[in-house]
Amino acid sequence: MFDNALLNLTNWVGNVIMPTLSGLFFAAAIYKFSKGHTYSHLSWAGFAALMCSGLLRALEGFAQQATPDDPDRYWISILTLVNWTCNVILPLYGVLQVVMLVLHSAGVLERMTIGDAWVRNLVAAMMCFALSGILRLAEFWIQTPGVR
Repeated sequence: MFDNALLNLTNWVGNVIMPTLSGLFFAAAIYKFSKGHTYSHLSWAGFAALMCSGLLRALEGFAQQATPDDPDRYWISILTLVNWTCNVILPLYGVLQVVMLVLHSAGVLERMTIGDAWVRNLVAAMMCFALSGILRLAEFWIQTPGVR
């Protein structure tokens, strides 16, 4: 009974209250911006409130892949988190770094940054794609034990 009430409270706070608060934070940030005041702390609070809801949904998805009495539940959740991060997030971040590389080398962002940022973008993109590829290769070796 208590577990069910705690679960319902968590779902309500994470899926109803936090997105609502994020809208209020963003509205307050826009108001502060229009008056010429500092607004960054309110906009970051809005993003943090949205992240609470998103992280709750992600954790629910990771935890529901195994039954509650499965001893490997935490391992499966961590493995899924690593797979999602390295197979989805890192390639997207690598593409973003390639876009930034093109923009920096074209001189679009020349007045906004100091130094040669395109080298940093190139190295970050290469590291993202390399780590994602290494993880995919390791997954392939684990799933096909006859190939060595």
